[in-house]
Amino acid sequence: MTLTKNQITDTIQNKLQLSKTEAYEVMEDFLEIIKQSIEQGNSLMISGFGKFTVNEKKPRKGRNPATNKEMILAKRRVVTFKCSGQLRKIINNSN
Repeated sequence: MTLTKNQITDTIQNKLQLSKTEAYEVMEDFLEIIKQSIEQGNSLMISGFGKFTVNEKKPRKGRNPATNKEMILAKRRVVTFKCSGQLRKIINNSN
């Protein structure tokens, strides 16, 4: 099951005893902080959760699968996530 923004907002609302609007604003502000950090190319580490890292991919040869034509794929930035050891233990012990 996928966790939605509404479900996160409800959880924040219940845990912090906030109004629905306040809980939504907290969640949106937190996500905006994460987005701004990543947009600037910074890594973001959340202790006990994991680390988001921005990596540069170099231009490379590719192939269009529909036409089989070779092409050069432009350089790009990708975000990777590596979970913390604590989170890994939690995930592996919950099975």
